Amino acid sequence: MAAPLKERYGLEVPRELARQIALVYPAFDSAAFIAQAETGYLELELLDRGRHLGRCLAGCLPADYPEAVAILLASTAEPLPVDGFALGGFFYLPHTSFVSQFGLEHLQVSLQALNHLTCLFTAEFSIRPFIQRHTQQTLEQLRVWATDENEHVRRLVSEGTRTRLPWAGRLPEFQKDPALVLELLELLKDDPALYVRRSVANNLNDIGKDHPQLLVDVARRWSEGASPEREWIIRHALRSAVKRGDAGALAVLGFENGSPIRLVTSTFDNQQAVMGESIVLGFELQNPTADEQKAVVDFQVHYVKANGSTSAKVFKLKNITLAAGQTCLLQKRLSLASMTTRQHYPGIHRVEVLINGVVFSAGCFELLA
Repeated sequence: MAAPLKERYGLEVPRELARQIALVYPAFDSAAFIAQAETGYLELELLDRGRHLGRCLAGCLPADYPEAVAILLASTAEPLPVDGFALGGFFYLPHTSFVSQFGLEHLQVSLQALNHLTCLFTAEFSIRPFIQRHTQQTLEQLRVWATDENEHVRRLVSEGTRTRLPWAGRLPEFQKDPALVLELLELLKDDPALYVRRSVANNLNDIGKDHPQLLVDVARRWSEGASPEREWIIRHALRSAVKRGDAGALAVLGFENGSPIRLVTSTFDNQQAVMGESIVLGFELQNPTADEQKAVVDFQVHYVKANGSTSAKVFKLKNITLAAGQTCLLQKRLSLASMTTRQHYPGIHRVEVLINGVVFSAGCFELLA
């Protein structure tokens, strides 16, 4: 089982943070900061550790917020040690957390600080309180940043406005009406950086979970005269809708709602799999018609949860084109190792194949502890 991310964000973080700040602000009480920072630190989760360090900074930096931010930004000129910081840019999580917790009444100073910090570690979490408190002013700044020369700043525009951003609270007003978010995405839909385009696609995917028809309408409009790069955004943005079998999303991608292609047989290299190992799944598909057929093929596993119930997780398999009467075999190795994002529990796991959103039972396997 992979170690939790928080274990790679240990006590060396506040100690190095104190060292860097003291270099640019000799009055900084490093001993007091470290003592306060280490109190209860190891019991906290990763993001909570960053917020905790942000609060500890507030107790040791000058009470004047602009002065404190200037010191914090000056300290970032010091390079990180080569060893000992496995999470890299996460070192600057306390910096962004300090801004979001204590800078809401200093909008312009805080936004410029986040502009600097997002190039070191994403400010996608920290920009959200400003979007909620100072919506119009923050969105105006984001519109300017959408054309910034730095791709990290441009990505902040799309990632920070995601309505369902992982690890973050939602933006309920934008969930209800995403029009203002879509205005920003329009500015980024042809961004030269894949890093930004991926964020745009994820933002659209989020919007589609609350407004499926709006997502399809945007995807259809963006498809007109689309470059290969924008076509990639569209495909990635529609992935959840395709998994749901949304007819409009399938049509945008050139697939029919439903498909004559059928699952013929399925195989498991082991009907009893051991937790921590893997299992190979095989699916034989056939086009029984006299015409060529295209389909999006996914599969889903109904994972057993701690309480004995199940929860389905959909995995991408392949887009296929089968000639008349043709069959094909698709295989996938499924890891059964526990991760920070998924814990495994023993029990019967059902498997299903989705062909253009139509569900076919593919059998099951038993997961042993």
